[in-house]
Amino acid sequence: MNRLAQIIGPITDPYPLAYSGLGGISVFIGNILKFLIVIAGVYALFNLLTAGYSFMSAGGDPKKIADSWAKIWQTLLGLAVAAGSFVLGAIFGRLLFGDYNAILQLRIFGP
Repeated sequence: MNRLAQIIGPITDPYPLAYSGLGGISVFIGNILKFLIVIAGVYALFNLLTAGYSFMSAGGDPKKIADSWAKIWQTLLGLAVAAGSFVLGAIFGRLLFGDYNAILQLRIFGP
């Protein structure tokens, strides 16, 4: 056992990957989808901040206020779609496969 292994100890697999029974392409696709949802959330936060700043700095100009409100509503609608996709995936998974996670935890069976 080398010195570094003595200092930090043994390294084991993370819990979800070690016991989920999933592997390969299904884990990769799931991670990509989760990453895209996180990116959508960060983008929505950025849009809300910029729209709020433009709303506060509109100075009573009706055109700028309308543009800011439009950006705020579009951002909130986008967040609702991103969150709603998980809800719809769970509902369809329950209806079609009898399991809420059937679609959310993608399983690809091969030879």
